[in-house]
Amino acid sequence: MENKNYTSSKKQCPVAMFNTLCYLLLLLLHFSLSQGLTFPQDISALKALKASIKPNSIPSWSCLASWDFAAADPCALPRRTHFTCGIICSIDSTRVTQITLDPAGYSGQLTPLLSQLTQLTILDLSDNGFFGSIPSSISSLRSLQTLILKSNSFSGSIPDSVTTLKSLESLDISHNSLSGPLPKTFNSLSGLRRLDLSYNQLTGFLPKLPYNLLELALKGNSLSGYISKSSFDGLTQLEVVELSENSFTGTLGAWFFLLPALQQADLANNSLTRVEISKPSGGNSDLVAVDLGFNHIEGNAPTDFANYPQLSSLSLRYNRLRGAIPLEYSKKKSLRRLFLDGNFLIGRPPSEFFGGDTWVSGSLGNNCLVGCPGSSQLCSPSQKPYEVCKQAYGRKPMA
Repeated sequence: MENKNYTSSKKQCPVAMFNTLCYLLLLLLHFSLSQGLTFPQDISALKALKASIKPNSIPSWSCLASWDFAAADPCALPRRTHFTCGIICSIDSTRVTQITLDPAGYSGQLTPLLSQLTQLTILDLSDNGFFGSIPSSISSLRSLQTLILKSNSFSGSIPDSVTTLKSLESLDISHNSLSGPLPKTFNSLSGLRRLDLSYNQLTGFLPKLPYNLLELALKGNSLSGYISKSSFDGLTQLEVVELSENSFTGTLGAWFFLLPALQQADLANNSLTRVEISKPSGGNSDLVAVDLGFNHIEGNAPTDFANYPQLSSLSLRYNRLRGAIPLEYSKKKSLRRLFLDGNFLIGRPPSEFFGGDTWVSGSLGNNCLVGCPGSSQLCSPSQKPYEVCKQAYGRKPMA
């Protein structure tokens, strides 16, 4: 199909003048259009990005080293010697749609002029040395679907403007030095499916979360307060929750493990004091793995975990649990990994754990159990001293 611009230019040549020279000019125009011409605003944004990076942090073999604006147009094809990697352009070779830099150790601040790349769908600068704040002008990237800034040195707060990116599906700014609270308007990211802000210095409470989330990772921060049901309202597709290594307190309500799509939950290394468990509705649940280790959870080991049909890994290690190990755990054939060590559990562990065909690995050690076979790996490490157990119970612990 003939190019419209080419056809239009052809019509503008008078018939009498449609000679060899005019024909050659039209061929040149057609060739130029087929090669593409990157929008000037996109070129200036790319130039600003490269200029913001310290020259001594751009290795000769890296993507950025091949960005030579004097020698070639960024979107022109073929790109065999210049702009060899790092960018992808639109089909018509006029707009930059993706920037994916290699992990070459680039160091610099993120230029606000990236906001000019209004057709950008993917921005991935991971595993480099970018520092400073994330510019609020990033909100101009209305077509952005994937934003990956992980493993850099970004600092400051998460700009509220990020939450205006309605097309965003994946946001990963983990392993940086971000601080301050999470934006209260996070739930406005209606298209967000994956959120990873792990290993920063974020503080404050959990806001209401985007209702289309599949995966949530906020581990390794300083988030605090209760884990509220209101933060998770409407999250019917949430499969993975990673909130470990924070400072969450109080009771984890029964509603949490009843989230309809939940498969994995890691809330280890917090300050939770109680956990409520209810039987799943209709006996159906996709829950596979739960880690509540290294909290301050008191009371008996929750029996109702045994009612989750697919649960294969359960850790309640190093809490303040008392009483006996629920017999229901020993009858649950799907349970392959069980960590109850570091509590104050008493009595004899279920004999089913020590048969020749035992299916469970893990640890029941460092409790107040009696009759835990020293020959079994499950009983390692050894139980607490009798005096420690007696003090914990204020009397002789029950055998």
